[in-house]
Amino acid sequence: MPDIHVESGEALTANREFYGLLGFEEVMDMGWVVTLASPANPSAQISFLTEERTAPVVPDLSVEVEDVDAVYAQVLASGAEVVRELRDEEWGVRRFFVRDPNGRVVNVLTHRSGGDR
Repeated sequence: MPDIHVESGEALTANREFYGLLGFEEVMDMGWVVTLASPANPSAQISFLTEERTAPVVPDLSVEVEDVDAVYAQVLASGAEVVRELRDEEWGVRRFFVRDPNGRVVNVLTHRSGGDR
């Protein structure tokens, strides 16, 4: 899922409206991040962020995995640059950030049971 850094709440609204024209619907709005999904294919999502509240940078993309703890262990063992350590977020995800070989920051996450999407 691509993550796009935008400058303001107005940009969040503009993107919500634009991608709504393409059939995307809002599935999460936390004020600083809005996620839109395709109703026909709910795993096709895009997020817009004005900031990253719990990490040092806004990620470039997000990848949801089955077992984030196992993936985190593999990433550490590989020597890849962890940008943000593994942790639980108040909105129901467990995640970490890693830099890919192209310099892009990837948000790797698992939704915890009972968490919001």
